[in-house]
Amino acid sequence: MIPEIGFHWDKNLNPMGTKDKRTDVYIQKSEDFAKPILKHLRSLVHEACPEVKETWKWSFPHFDHHGLMCSMAAFKNHCSFGFWKAKLMDDYDKLLSANNKTAMGHFGQLTSLKELPSDKILLQYIHEAARLNKEGVKVMRKPLSSIRKALTVPADLKKALLQNASARQTFDGFSYTNKKEYLDWVTEAKTDATRQKRLATTIEWPKEGKIRNWKYAQGR
Repeated sequence: MIPEIGFHWDKNLNPMGTKDKRTDVYIQKSEDFAKPILKHLRSLVHEACPEVKETWKWSFPHFDHHGLMCSMAAFKNHCSFGFWKAKLMDDYDKLLSANNKTAMGHFGQLTSLKELPSDKILLQYIHEAARLNKEGVKVMRKPLSSIRKALTVPADLKKALLQNASARQTFDGFSYTNKKEYLDWVTEAKTDATRQKRLATTIEWPKEGKIRNWKYAQGR
């Protein structure tokens, strides 16, 4: 059970939360199963934190309160909802740590409203996330290593790049991280068919100037 922590909003403060029309469009364009989930999550965030401001990053809705607080997203077969400072939040019901590897968010791959935690639990988590941001609590990040492991381009990808000058030029110009994302994606394929498909995409997308995760780096 989540203990009461005494976090309450004063309704007399006339909060100045805002909604983003892009979120309305995003929900409307989502799959039918996703619409009630997204609407409910959005409503809970505004209920728990009336001062929250909706914003847009990586092609899906985010909620900002003294900095990014949480986000929600819809995919073809599931939805996700997650917190930016989940590692610092009090996780009384052990839900954040239990599901954070099964989806982009922290409550697993959501396909219906009944898969969400209770409103009471979700409101408590949102209160906690809002408090951390308002108090300016920062997530301590590990320093990046000054020595990066040399990237090895597999023979089949190297051959494909040599046969396509446009893709090779763009790929060679990518940052270390962008190159590594493509290389990991290709080498982690479980079957030869999957690897061949990824190889083809690793040629096609750079020809168009696209990084591996371009879908999350631009507006939907």
